[in-house]
Amino acid sequence: MHICRIAIAALLGCTPLLAAATADRADIERAVLDRINFARTQPRAYAEQLRDYARWFDGRIVRLPGEEHDVATIEGRSAVDEAIAFLERQPPLPPLTRADLLTLAARDHADAQGETGAVGHASAAGSTPGERMRRRGGGIYVGEGIAYGFADPDMVVRQLIIDDGVRGRGHRALVFQPGYRFAGVGCGPHRGYRYMCVVDFSATVNGQPVLPAAPR
Repeated sequence: MHICRIAIAALLGCTPLLAAATADRADIERAVLDRINFARTQPRAYAEQLRDYARWFDGRIVRLPGEEHDVATIEGRSAVDEAIAFLERQPPLPPLTRADLLTLAARDHADAQGETGAVGHASAAGSTPGERMRRRGGGIYVGEGIAYGFADPDMVVRQLIIDDGVRGRGHRALVFQPGYRFAGVGCGPHRGYRYMCVVDFSATVNGQPVLPAAPR
């Protein structure tokens, strides 16, 4: 079983067909997971960061200092305020541990979509996140979130947690799913949206189901 979510940012004034990573790929991936874990383990502290971020809204446009491009949102600041309220109620969760198979599966999808400019959780051949994990030797029990548009880890994780324009806040639900214990992040340039990051989550290190304890 797998759960899939996509988040797409609208960047104003950018040239979408060319992308250059601002840091080494592995560094970005590591930083994305670090920031997810900060939000999971310290949700109220992350809420304070979102309060600072909310100051830079001008209607539905975010104009962050030092950023080359503005970002157009669907809901404006109201989505950030809703995320802050959620985080204030959210109990701390254990951090996610990086898992090799999940990382490889996430990178496989980022590489394939980045080259073609496609979006979504299905590959060009129609494979799902679970099938990509199975090809890597794991199981199909994974959740997958994808963020398009940013190479900056802070912006990637904000996109997933605020979940602007997404009914039900499904990306946020993946990040704060208490049953997940492992994750893998795959990031890279994207032909259509400049950059993308795939995050694959699982309750187990290899995507296999959680089995009940054997009777004693």
